[in-house]
Amino acid sequence: MESGILSSLILLPLLGSLLIVILPKAYKVFYKWICLITQILLLINVTTILGLFDRTKSEYQFIEHSEWFRLSLGSKSILSIDYILGVDGLSISLVLLSSIVFLVAAVSSFKITYREKTYFSLFLLLTASVFGCFLAVDFFLFFVFFEFMLLPMYFLIGIWGGENRAFASLKFFIYTFSGSVLILVVMICMVISNQDEFFTSEYARLVYSFDFRTLKDSTNLIDSSILSIKNPVTIFGLPARDVMFLLLLVGFGIKMPVVPFHTWLPDAHVEAPTPISVVLAGILLKIGGYGILRVAYEILPDATVKYAVLIGALGLVSIIYGALNALNQTDLKKMIAYSSVSHMGFVFLGISAFNSIGFNGAMFQMFSHGILSSMLFLVAGVIYERTHNRNIDAFQGLAKKMPVYTLLVAVAFFGSLGLPSLSGFIGEFLTLHGAFQSDHLPKLIPVLGILGIVLSAIYFLRTFQRMFFGEFHTRDEYRMLLKDLSKTEIFMLGSLAVLTILTGVWPSLIFRYINSGLTEILK
Repeated sequence: MESGILSSLILLPLLGSLLIVILPKAYKVFYKWICLITQILLLINVTTILGLFDRTKSEYQFIEHSEWFRLSLGSKSILSIDYILGVDGLSISLVLLSSIVFLVAAVSSFKITYREKTYFSLFLLLTASVFGCFLAVDFFLFFVFFEFMLLPMYFLIGIWGGENRAFASLKFFIYTFSGSVLILVVMICMVISNQDEFFTSEYARLVYSFDFRTLKDSTNLIDSSILSIKNPVTIFGLPARDVMFLLLLVGFGIKMPVVPFHTWLPDAHVEAPTPISVVLAGILLKIGGYGILRVAYEILPDATVKYAVLIGALGLVSIIYGALNALNQTDLKKMIAYSSVSHMGFVFLGISAFNSIGFNGAMFQMFSHGILSSMLFLVAGVIYERTHNRNIDAFQGLAKKMPVYTLLVAVAFFGSLGLPSLSGFIGEFLTLHGAFQSDHLPKLIPVLGILGIVLSAIYFLRTFQRMFFGEFHTRDEYRMLLKDLSKTEIFMLGSLAVLTILTGVWPSLIFRYINSGLTEILK
């Protein structure tokens, strides 16, 4: 089924970015509206895809396949790189999440008043690259989008960030680019290790294909290749397939990020402007988790199972280490950044369980964290934009001065700490439940994982109590600035709050789409 609807999710933001670039500065008032209208159209298209998506099928749907280029390699083989898009149960929820978060971030970007042409054109380029990652069925195409998103993020942080923006953007680029190099090595090894039959009316030759569907089919492996199970070749004393998996684990783990590859994240979040922090936490971190499932789990299942304890241990360390660091922060935005490290650790814990409960919990956690982390960075942005101060101890009794703000902060905080009936509870409960039932993990890992929930309750409740309870108290120069939410801010935070409550009460809204895709991976 080639309707072109998936390509529209990439082409619309590219065309919007081009329109902004060619539009003269005399019409700069339209830059933000072009960006916003583009995001609305994307959400409409994604909603259409959800309505037409067959939830009973595990394979890719809405496939769009066009030949990109083919290279002859001697007389018996060619290299096939194609433009292939598709969506399945693994990617559909993240496509929906992307459309929601980008729309909210576009509304938040209306406050950008410096170099608007460059900002909004880069913002739309970032949108196109993110959708491309989740829709690509060809590994080469996925890698192109994965790499391309580094450039707009680098400039969005480096130009519109805080005082240390140059350092933060450079650190983000170096870390993420280093992970990309590891993924590139694996991609090359995978492609030269797989073969597929390519027929035309004139000849039949071997094809080295980047198609995920070809790569994950073990019957396509060349027996003499380094990735063949039949080939005993080792690298540094480990089977080649194990080494390739570990490279992918590090490469995508940097993107998530998991400890010890996380150090770029707090700096990037603290320095990034609020809309970019929303996109970074709400969507970009999820590409790491998605990449591990899409590439490592589907293509190297034997190595994946072998290192289940390592994956679970990395998740556990991230949960506890991130929570302990969040507990010691006085900067609200930095506390939220470390809480992201902690909550994304539950994704690793869930996928290390190798059962349906853990996998579904991990995917739900990614969706839930995308919504909640967007809320958290927006509420931090509200305070900072009014006072240019993010110190938790600088505010007290805000509930009396800003009641609507207090209510929405409560939803974000209590959802993040895992209160039942809010979305954060579902993801954390299922990942722990799946880990307890796993045949691959020692029970100590999920037992200690519960400590992360306890610690998150401590730092969120302590922050809420300090900032919102008691008599209203702050610096004199802040008193007139601390006004309750505007209509635009209520729309942004209120929409995310509704989704947090709705998916917490009715989680099957998400599970009905993701279950078939995750079941196929488990097979």
